[in-house]
Amino acid sequence: MTPTRPRPRPQFSAMRLRKLAAASVALSTALILSACSSNSNDNTPADASSVPTPTVSADRADPVKALKKEAISAYENYWREMEKLYADKDGGANLQKYAASAALKNATADAKRAHDQGLVNIGDVRLIDPSVTRYEAKGQVPNATVSSCLDISRWETVKASTKKPVTLPSNRLTKYVIVSTLEKWPEGWRVTRDEPQGKPC
Repeated sequence: MTPTRPRPRPQFSAMRLRKLAAASVALSTALILSACSSNSNDNTPADASSVPTPTVSADRADPVKALKKEAISAYENYWREMEKLYADKDGGANLQKYAASAALKNATADAKRAHDQGLVNIGDVRLIDPSVTRYEAKGQVPNATVSSCLDISRWETVKASTKKPVTLPSNRLTKYVIVSTLEKWPEGWRVTRDEPQGKPC
């Protein structure tokens, strides 16, 4: 009886071993990606702690505070238009958008007197720490009182023709307290009274 010869073991080249290893790695990666994909598509609810909670701004929660901020913003715009009114003798300002009643009448008349004398104001006015000191929502027209320190030290009166400064009293106040009244009209806030207090600040 002829003895059976042992089957020869297959010989793997180094190249074939590298190919098998690469295929194994690729298969493992595909399985991992498949598992991640299936987890991301399931309907498990997210952790409630990871969902951002919507916040409500302080101004929306406090409408009176928002109205006060609107009043101060309108008062600042009022002074920007006052700068234009006094600087442009041809009437390029839009002061009636932010002023009415006595404030509009007095400012328009005062600027006209200056322009008739050949004078204009250049530079800018600064409002320091404007704040609403009183707010009244009752009645037909809500109104607010705004108090601030008005700095006109950089608001210079000059000759319109030459832009040369005009000599003004040396003891005049260039920073003083001013108290103004604003009313909430359907079109927005309007300054109705502007009253310098004659006190330095």
